[in-house]
Amino acid sequence: MRVLFKASMDTEKANEAIRNGTLTKLIQESMEQIKPEAAYFTTDHGKRTAYVVFDMQDSWQMPVISEPFFLQLDAEVSYTPVMNMEDVQKGLSQLGR
Repeated sequence: MRVLFKASMDTEKANEAIRNGTLTKLIQESMEQIKPEAAYFTTDHGKRTAYVVFDMQDSWQMPVISEPFFLQLDAEVSYTPVMNMEDVQKGLSQLGR
């Protein structure tokens, strides 16, 4: 299932991770593991935030992906099912059948 992973990082923890070089490593390793369709980095409510769209094969992946962000960055994490245009069209074509 295609999901949107959102990680909003604690500012102090992220600052520390930038200073000691672990933020780049964490993001790099996470992206290699997740193999995202898209990944964007911005701010949300004043916090560094990552938005990553990827195909989650099974729910067991959630702790594997989330824990580094929880443990190293004290991040707030969420997963949201999302669709691309093809998914929406496929779903809509099934209505009324």
